[in-house]
Amino acid sequence: MSLTADAIATLAKVTTATITTVLLKKGLRNVWMRGARPLHPGQKRLVGPAFTLRFVPAREDLATPESWSSPISTRTAIEAMPEGCIAVVDAMGISDAGIFGDILCARMVKRGVTALITDGVVRDVEGVMGTNLPVWCNGYAAPPSVAGLTFVGWGEPIGCGGVAVFPNDVVVADQDGAVLIPQAFLEHVLTEGPEQERMEAWIVNEVNGGASLPGLYPMNAETKARYAASKK
Repeated sequence: MSLTADAIATLAKVTTATITTVLLKKGLRNVWMRGARPLHPGQKRLVGPAFTLRFVPAREDLATPESWSSPISTRTAIEAMPEGCIAVVDAMGISDAGIFGDILCARMVKRGVTALITDGVVRDVEGVMGTNLPVWCNGYAAPPSVAGLTFVGWGEPIGCGGVAVFPNDVVVADQDGAVLIPQAFLEHVLTEGPEQERMEAWIVNEVNGGASLPGLYPMNAETKARYAASKK
């Protein structure tokens, strides 16, 4: 199923917490990307197809400033990013070498990239924030990527924050972090996600009205019947 504008609008109203619950019920436990936290508080929830990039450990003959001019470079990868994508970068959790800085992030904004998500860190943090590119990362550091990483490619399966990410998998990111929706489960999340949100909102209303949790969360048969009646 393709990620249509309607699908994006629907997922923008579903929290990452809800998505993890919906996927857990289908047996998927490992969809939350560890270390990918919002760089700026208050970033709105964003949705997009994954554009994957991958780093490996630094090797002295490859991880050099000259490599930035290579055909296989982050600069070239950015020029391949389609509008609306979310760049998901495997930086192996390295926290002492910034994968992208303000110039690269500014170019991503011009390319129409929705967001950057990585288990690594960025550099030039004030400049990055000044680009207004939404970023989920593990912090920031002054050294460039080649101080600790070698860029090896894009558009292939990666691991980001311990999660397997394939190109064009769906990514949703909000204040709780970034989660992955495998393409095969997109339709299920689009159906069950909004319903889970409605149900939990009803439960919160019940709690605010003084209801106790046993039999309410999770619902017993009587509560399910009351909830069903409330939707009519």
